Amino acid sequence: MSEGSRTAVLTCALFAVSVLLGVIMTVADPAAGQQLLELFREAILGEVIDASAPLLAATLFLNNLQACLVMFLGGASLGLVTAFVILSNGVVIGSIMEVVRQEEGALYIAAGLLPHGIFEIPAFLISGTLGFLLARSLWREWHAEGDAAAEAVRFGRLFCYAVLPLVFLAAVTEAFITPAIIALVA
Repeated sequence: MSEGSRTAVLTCALFAVSVLLGVIMTVADPAAGQQLLELFREAILGEVIDASAPLLAATLFLNNLQACLVMFLGGASLGLVTAFVILSNGVVIGSIMEVVRQEEGALYIAAGLLPHGIFEIPAFLISGTLGFLLARSLWREWHAEGDAAAEAVRFGRLFCYAVLPLVFLAAVTEAFITPAIIALVA
């Protein structure tokens, strides 16, 4: 298995474990999950809840792109920022999913996450993987074993070719398609 593949598996495992922790935390303390949901609504949805679909898509694109950039560039912290963003987002997602599952059911979660999640989650995981690979490249260069700048350029290209289109597709889908699908199951 290549280093990139191993890093991708690690990133996926880290995210999956953090989502599971969010679910477990909310099952153990539903009030904590409810509090996270309210914070999410205020911080993220508050500014766009009544926005037109194009404005919503633009806002979602910028918010998700920012998170992906922080994960990727967080590799410069030897992966600490990357790991923190993956873990914290996973816990929040798991917690909110559990609150919504309890209130609306699993079909509602599927309708709310799957349409755009098929684009957004891979963008998130690719960004995290690139962040960890960047951290590894820096570590190697500090030990006179590589060229982190050349690797960063290569990773940046991958980010532009893979993550940007996925984030765009996720934002457009979440703004224009996901609400219609949720309306069908609500």
